[in-house]
Amino acid sequence: MALSAGTASEAALDALFVPFITGELAWPADGRVLFLRARDGFVLRERRRPGWVMQQSFKPAADALARSGFEVVSDPPEGAFRVVMILPTRQREESRALFAQAMCRVGRDGIVVASVPNSEGARTAEADLAALAGGVSQLSKHKCRVFWTQAGAGPDVALMEQWLAFDAPQTIEDGRFMSRRGLFAWDRIDTASALLAEVLPDDLHGRLADLGAGFGYLACAAIARCPGIVAADLYEAEGRAIAPATANLAEAVAHANRRIATSVRWADVTHGIDTGYDTILSNPPFHQGRADQPELGRAFIATAARALAPAGRFWMVANRHLAYEAALDAAFARVRTVVERDGFKVIEAQEPRR
Repeated sequence: MALSAGTASEAALDALFVPFITGELAWPADGRVLFLRARDGFVLRERRRPGWVMQQSFKPAADALARSGFEVVSDPPEGAFRVVMILPTRQREESRALFAQAMCRVGRDGIVVASVPNSEGARTAEADLAALAGGVSQLSKHKCRVFWTQAGAGPDVALMEQWLAFDAPQTIEDGRFMSRRGLFAWDRIDTASALLAEVLPDDLHGRLADLGAGFGYLACAAIARCPGIVAADLYEAEGRAIAPATANLAEAVAHANRRIATSVRWADVTHGIDTGYDTILSNPPFHQGRADQPELGRAFIATAARALAPAGRFWMVANRHLAYEAALDAAFARVRTVVERDGFKVIEAQEPRR
């Protein structure tokens, strides 16, 4: 039986602590531990020590760590740590950047240790860290591979610089937008968002919000299409999207050549946003990992209904197979499907129910 995305993530966290529990690795006496892409869990709370720093750029995961009392930062901090732990991602070049960031932050006598589910490329990730660091030790547990390296003589400097560059924002779509590895559809305009942008009417106006904005494509398209938009707030849970989205939004405003108040916010929109918006756009996430989680889209719909002005309009795009209609009908008095194409549907909803 294959592990679900949630189970695999929990197993990787549990496995990460095994070499410390067995005594193969030891915690530093000074508490200088950095955890990149940290995830909250029982084993982490049980083994915690003073001075640990959790890095997590995904807002729901960062909030979970903060609720458990950990110090959380969105970007990898500067300084030298005795132990750097990592839960790599599924995107290989993003994970290579994580390995390089870890090697930059581990002290000369320190340890970098990572854990990856076997089903998510554990052997490849282990080989990558070995190539960067000059070798690793490893063990297998909980259907995961745990591997670590002593900082020792240091990493391959040229390779480290190459991999650090993988995390930098870069241009896509022939220079039209900035994006970053690890974001949803980071290197292209995804089909669903392109469809929504294509059918947006040009009479959208007033204050606009983009929920789950990514690198900001939908808001930029609306600003270009709709001269009546006077303000745009982008809400995005992945903190690594904030810099490229901010750059793209500024470029869109400059091209529009009119005054538009803007903001890009690191936020979990399922917990609510500002209110009084005239227009809300969204291509909501419907999965985390490989498993469909349509409740995320339903939560976005509920948030949009609460945040719209009484005469406001909500435009969303979704995979055609996702049954959002009941949630839309519960949240809005008027709902219509604008178009269905290429496996997606665009929906407009009005008259939010209070």
